Amino acid sequence: MSNNTSRPGSLSKRLNRVKTYLSKPQNAILLALGIMLTITTVFPMITILRDTVLIHPGSKDAVGTALESSFDFGSEKLTSYNWTNLFTGTITTRVGRTRVTRSVADVYLWTPLLNSVLISIFACFGSILYGGIFAYLVTRTNLKCKKYLSSIFIFPYIMPQWTLAVVWQNLFNSNVVTGGSNGLLANMFGITMPQWWCEGIFPVSVVLAIHYAPFAYILIGGIFRNMDANLEEAATILNSPRWKTFLRVTLPLIKPAILSTILLVFSSAMGSYPIPHYLKLNTLSTQYVAMKGDRIGQASILAVIMMLFGFIILIINQRTTSGRKNFTTVTGKSGQTSVVNLRAWKYILSVILILTTLATGILPIVLFAIETFLPNPGDYSFLTNASSLTSKWWLTSENITESGMYGNKGILYNQQIWNAFAGTLFVAICCALVAGTIGTLVGYCVSKNRRSKWAAYVNNMAFLPYLMPSLAVGVAFFVVGSNMGLYDTFLLLILAGTVKYIPFASRSALNSMMQLSGELEEAAIILDIPWWKRMTQIIIPIQKTSIISGYLLPFMTCLRELTLFMLLCGQGRIITTMLDYFDEMGLYAFSSGINLILIVSILIFNYFVNKLTGASLDSGIGGGKK
Repeated sequence: MSNNTSRPGSLSKRLNRVKTYLSKPQNAILLALGIMLTITTVFPMITILRDTVLIHPGSKDAVGTALESSFDFGSEKLTSYNWTNLFTGTITTRVGRTRVTRSVADVYLWTPLLNSVLISIFACFGSILYGGIFAYLVTRTNLKCKKYLSSIFIFPYIMPQWTLAVVWQNLFNSNVVTGGSNGLLANMFGITMPQWWCEGIFPVSVVLAIHYAPFAYILIGGIFRNMDANLEEAATILNSPRWKTFLRVTLPLIKPAILSTILLVFSSAMGSYPIPHYLKLNTLSTQYVAMKGDRIGQASILAVIMMLFGFIILIINQRTTSGRKNFTTVTGKSGQTSVVNLRAWKYILSVILILTTLATGILPIVLFAIETFLPNPGDYSFLTNASSLTSKWWLTSENITESGMYGNKGILYNQQIWNAFAGTLFVAICCALVAGTIGTLVGYCVSKNRRSKWAAYVNNMAFLPYLMPSLAVGVAFFVVGSNMGLYDTFLLLILAGTVKYIPFASRSALNSMMQLSGELEEAAIILDIPWWKRMTQIIIPIQKTSIISGYLLPFMTCLRELTLFMLLCGQGRIITTMLDYFDEMGLYAFSSGINLILIVSILIFNYFVNKLTGASLDSGIGGGKK
């Protein structure tokens, strides 16, 4: 009798608890966000895992299944052929008159996987070394031209990822080694660089390191700038050598930033497609693209392996942040940083860094502009005959039978290019608005429930897509979109972009929301001000710079995105896939012109947002000092 009477009361208490919990807007929003992020993140992963055991008509697994048994699962036929053949199968190729038998795993898995891991490790090392040294010189020394150097150093990250890869080709390629036209060094000085310098692991690692060095600069530079001078001064008073002070005091303080840089760069480099594609290196990304035609199921296994790396990185991130030692870098006694006097070296190092940043930030723009005026793009013999330059790649409006145009009008009159650019702007704006809004809400709700396990789960689900290689996310949405009839639609591009870019906005919003005192909102609640008014009139105005950055980063990244979108749409839907199409067709003047349009557009948007809001990637690091 007592059990029967206690159940209604127990149920009533639970309902009251749920009602009380959901009465707080941040709790209700957090619950909805958790469900939405789980669906949009986990469902594509499950779909691509399922794709590895499906039989794809016309592909290798459809033929191979005849040799191995398949099994019925509902209305579908599934097979283990893709897994068994990839890991245990053999493949026979002909080299001259000799037939060579090799393991399928060696050709399609282990070699690309090893290359992907190596370039990711080298990119981490190079970006931390280059970006960390740069951050130290800008924030802790009397280096000259800091404002210029800080602004231009982030150009390689703002620019499309493949920019420096194309510049590397234009500088070092030669007809003798790589085939095709000679680059600048071969044309001007007759210098022929070796194969390992022009193509392969070395150039890919260098270009990735330069591209992601701004990560290290921003993360490490922020700690250097806010580090208390007393910490190092105390070591100096105790007669500790400068090298010992750096190793025992400075390095442990920047360790969290170094770990964050490693995690971010490794995951980004692992899924990079354009740079290995241009510099002829076989990685998991390039191998997937090569296999998706005749080995669809096995290609999906490569995508699953890339996703596993994302999960591993997330676990490492959780372990390093939860068990990390806490260091107080800003105290109430001193907020001043000690500046190292470089003496005469401040001029020498400034000149070296100015030349380096000119090569990585300004030279690409100049070279792309020159390429669009060459009669034969890539051929720099114009240096001896400037009168051979032409404007046909820009200004041909009617006579599309012009030599080398292949039926295309000039860039300024080419409606396909401008339609694709308009499509890119539309996708970028939509992704920025949706991802920025969701990310801001995630940051707000997680900061209000920071001790909740559900909040930690939502935060991890929001951040996971960033740690997964871009191509893996693109493959997951390609499979989902193909099954749902969404392939080659703006909706699919916006969905994939939103999920991939939510981490930008959520991390930016979370960091800023954690700085807000709860008293501000509590005072508004006492005055019975509704939640939407508290957000729009109190919280957002106070943290507008960080919140705007949460919208700006997805927008800028989406403008130059290729790896994520290349599988989701046709070649004329957005500007980056059209650029890839022109490259494949050998119309390098058009692809260089599109590169130039993209770079200039991104720099203009970045400049105006910086001027209007003060939000910029390098703000607050020390670049404002001359």
